[in-house]
Amino acid sequence: MSDNADWWRGATIYQVYPRSYQDTTGDGSGDLKGITRRLAHIAALGADAIWISPFFKSPMADMGYDVSDYCDVDPMFGTLADFDELIEQAHALGLKVIIDQVLSHTSDKHPWFVESRSSRRNRRADWYVWADPKPDGTPPNNWLSIFGGPAWEWDAVRKQFYLHNFLTSQPDLNFHNPDVQDALLTAVRFWLERGVDGFRLDTVNFYVHDRQLRDNPARRLTARQKASETNPYEYQNHLYDKTRPENLRFLRRFRALLDSFGDRASVGEVGDGPRSLKTVAAYTSGGDKLHMCYTFDLLGPQFSAAHVRRSVEGFEKVVVDGWVCWAFSNHDVIRHVTRWTRPDGDPRKVARFAIALLACLRGSICIYQGEELGLQEADLAFEDLRDPYGIRFWPGYKGRDGCRTPMPWSHEANAAGFTEGKPWLPVPDGHKALAVDAQQADAGSVLARYREVLAFRKQWPALLTGTIEFLPAQGDTLAFLRAAGNERLLCAFNFADEPAQIALPEALGTPTPLGLPGADGQVSGSMLSLPALGTFVGRVG
Repeated sequence: MSDNADWWRGATIYQVYPRSYQDTTGDGSGDLKGITRRLAHIAALGADAIWISPFFKSPMADMGYDVSDYCDVDPMFGTLADFDELIEQAHALGLKVIIDQVLSHTSDKHPWFVESRSSRRNRRADWYVWADPKPDGTPPNNWLSIFGGPAWEWDAVRKQFYLHNFLTSQPDLNFHNPDVQDALLTAVRFWLERGVDGFRLDTVNFYVHDRQLRDNPARRLTARQKASETNPYEYQNHLYDKTRPENLRFLRRFRALLDSFGDRASVGEVGDGPRSLKTVAAYTSGGDKLHMCYTFDLLGPQFSAAHVRRSVEGFEKVVVDGWVCWAFSNHDVIRHVTRWTRPDGDPRKVARFAIALLACLRGSICIYQGEELGLQEADLAFEDLRDPYGIRFWPGYKGRDGCRTPMPWSHEANAAGFTEGKPWLPVPDGHKALAVDAQQADAGSVLARYREVLAFRKQWPALLTGTIEFLPAQGDTLAFLRAAGNERLLCAFNFADEPAQIALPEALGTPTPLGLPGADGQVSGSMLSLPALGTFVGRVG
């Protein structure tokens, strides 16, 4: 892909969870030098960029998403010099580097918060969201924390509540204060000047809260939804604690800073329930805010042609001039091979099907470390958990540690080659058998298929940046056209466990197969036959 301002459009981004990628010190946790050591694997896969989850100084109450210093590396991950070396080596391999920015909140150990909570009159007294209690001593409103309980914590020094949308040790910054915005943009500039190519913005729609602190209304849930929910957070319609219109002004300031450095990019995480697509549209429209966003539409349990079509068509309808980044897995959700493999199914077949589908969707795509090996969710014992979210809601919800276990590199080595010490999370035996070295020379492995499909995707401009148009399809099948210039490609997928046929519009003519790796669809005239979990890509007139 050429080096230009639009490098991110259609890019393949590989997410690295640094604590679990490669340990070089023997302490059982991954580090920046470990990522640098394994960059060749990412480049050989066919990725265009890496996204590195937080490695900043932190007490690690939420695994680094509680930052205590935005401009330094936590010693467990290494040093700034290690990061500079990572940047240099990544760029030498043609890889862009995207880093997480957790701007909505800090750690309660951050110097800003330490000063803010010390009194009601100090230079940072208004840098966080503080509020007096109601007359009866209860919190100022009904807002809830995603991690359980009220979103307000009492502070005995200021004799006020402070807002925390996540852990009590993650106080929310007050974006209504321009000094806060300036300080955060200064931190962003620090990393831009070190050479990063972009940012993934964590919880980007949580930045701004309602000034009036109005109560959230109840959300209308069906009896089935109530029975399935383990977290009361979902019982509210979150109108006032997030996704406030004032956030757009900050995003414009953020984009202006990025644009001043040239070909940099941004991708925002939007978790906004039924409103997610409207939020993505607002945050990516006009070319003056975020470059792209991703939602949780394809990060859930639904595995059907209808759901994928509904999600993609919904985006295309609502987000007119924005851009999306699709992902099936990340560090917060159950791995998609586990979510989508039926009880008697073959997870390897699901993995191969999924990468073919992802590569054909319109948008940029994100691959989460280990999915190129077909890793399934690890089943961990309660005593092995490190995720505060899982510990809080166990056993109704087991948390996110099952998708965060260490990357297996060598099937015979200690901890599968991740560390010479005791890994911070266990490495399942099933993962060891799927290690990189065990798949490296196997032409039929999931790893080989990922490499082949990503290489195939780069050959066709229509798959990278072209339009998408869905065709009528029968049963649990999906068919759509991708087009760019004179290039028109038919992409078809059978989600079912039995063979299916798709009657193609006569105007398309007979598609010419293009050799999508693993594609097993057969064309006869205007009829396309697909086996169970079958795929097809062909050129049409």
